[in-house]
Amino acid sequence: MRVRKYASALAVFVMLLFVMPLAAQAPSQADLSAIHQIKEEGFANSKVMEIMSYLTDVYGPRLTNSPNIKEAANWTTSRMKEWQLANVHLEPWGQPFGRGWSNERFSAQVISPRPFPVIAYAKAWTPGTNGPVTADAVFALMAKEEDFAKFRGQLKGKFVLTAAIPENPERFEPQAHRYTDAELADLSTQPVPVPNPEDRAAQFRAQREFNLKVQKFLVDEGVAAWIEPSRGDDGTVFVQQGGGRDKEKDPPAPPRVAVASENYGRIVRMLEKKVAVTMQLDIQNKFYDDDLNSFNIIGEIPGTEKTKADEIVMLGAHFDSWHAGTGATDNGAGSAVMLEAIRILKTTGLKMRRTVRIGLWTGEEQGLLGSRAYVKQHFGDREAADPATKLIKTLPEQAKLDAYYNVDNGTGKIRGVYLQGNEMVAPIFSAWMVPFHDLGMNTLTIRNTGGTDHLSFDAVGLPGFQFIQDPMDYDTRTHHSNMDVYERIQEPDMKQMAVIVASFVYMTANRDEMLPRKPLPKPQPPRPQP
Repeated sequence: MRVRKYASALAVFVMLLFVMPLAAQAPSQADLSAIHQIKEEGFANSKVMEIMSYLTDVYGPRLTNSPNIKEAANWTTSRMKEWQLANVHLEPWGQPFGRGWSNERFSAQVISPRPFPVIAYAKAWTPGTNGPVTADAVFALMAKEEDFAKFRGQLKGKFVLTAAIPENPERFEPQAHRYTDAELADLSTQPVPVPNPEDRAAQFRAQREFNLKVQKFLVDEGVAAWIEPSRGDDGTVFVQQGGGRDKEKDPPAPPRVAVASENYGRIVRMLEKKVAVTMQLDIQNKFYDDDLNSFNIIGEIPGTEKTKADEIVMLGAHFDSWHAGTGATDNGAGSAVMLEAIRILKTTGLKMRRTVRIGLWTGEEQGLLGSRAYVKQHFGDREAADPATKLIKTLPEQAKLDAYYNVDNGTGKIRGVYLQGNEMVAPIFSAWMVPFHDLGMNTLTIRNTGGTDHLSFDAVGLPGFQFIQDPMDYDTRTHHSNMDVYERIQEPDMKQMAVIVASFVYMTANRDEMLPRKPLPKPQPPRPQP
């Protein structure tokens, strides 16, 4: 089977050579000597799990503009300087992010009729309780605005539960998953575009607008806290934002708590039986208004060839996280892989003709804010038009960025690359992947994957790529949850990713020509801020 598999792959590759334009028929071959050195350093002397532990166990979580992320950034820049990277610095954004926030203390307990601890977490950018508060729980189901009238005047000083009990269907298959050969084969096909009615986006906006109305109602009623169920089960709690970052413009919020679905269901079922439930919450949250600006973390290995040293190959990941876990799979994993990749390149002493630059972004969880700001400052404005061409307005540095590589889909090993619609790089990447077939990397797809920082580069016409990764239990268990911790990280996968990223960066930096680009896009409408 193995012989037939590789013979088939070779036949497909040869056929591609015949159908590709002549300019694409000579892809850069992988530098096997350099890859050997990268593998030796990345597998035998890896520091990726040490980096991982510092970012999570010591400095996690890393909510943007929190004290934790600033301390994590200081540790990271000091480590980059130890590796003797050049131009290591924190680069401020071009616009304020907003106030910082941290949770300093949290406890939630049902006091009566039967005491039990509640698995729960404060939502980001919400106030605390100013000490322990004991109050009755009230189930006030609010599915539409008309429901407010039922509860007006009844909720002051109460812990209010406003949502139905989430469904927790039984699972008969493991949640962690690696891609099968069949799934990768399907992923490599190009789907035919169909009109997108944006139903999901419209539903999300409608739900967000309704939640703001519920929030205002509860604040006006003077509730002690708003208690909400989390999706997930087995004690996994998914937690994000519950209040605003702009003290002057955002509406006030009550203390907001995300509760494990099992605990939430028990409380609601008792209340539905007319059994009084008393709870105690002690939430100490802190806001930081002294510095509303955020930053990105930058460092470089200067290029060795005078005529190409001003050309840049970038690798990056988002550095920030949500706060219930320690930001391990999202996205300590990506940050650690990129730091390890650039450490490998520096430690091996391999010569790279172009400059290699790492960028670690903050504010990704609030809408790719850090990478968008960096791209706007250096390369181009996705929302502005060039009067002459009617395409996006670019800056001189845009012509000097060769490519950007991103990792942000958890701890699963790399299986290939999303080409982001860039047909021209397919034969190049196909050749570069050959030394990594035995590590599981053998898939290219013309498709895009959304929601992460390579999109900031692609939006201004730059080659930006996210790697295909095994999903593991990223979406089902760790993404934005209290289970996003060091224990969910797979060490062999992390080493594999760092070696592959370092190799792709090395080969890009030494290629005679820069990677081919798609045509410049047209400007896009301003993106609403969350």
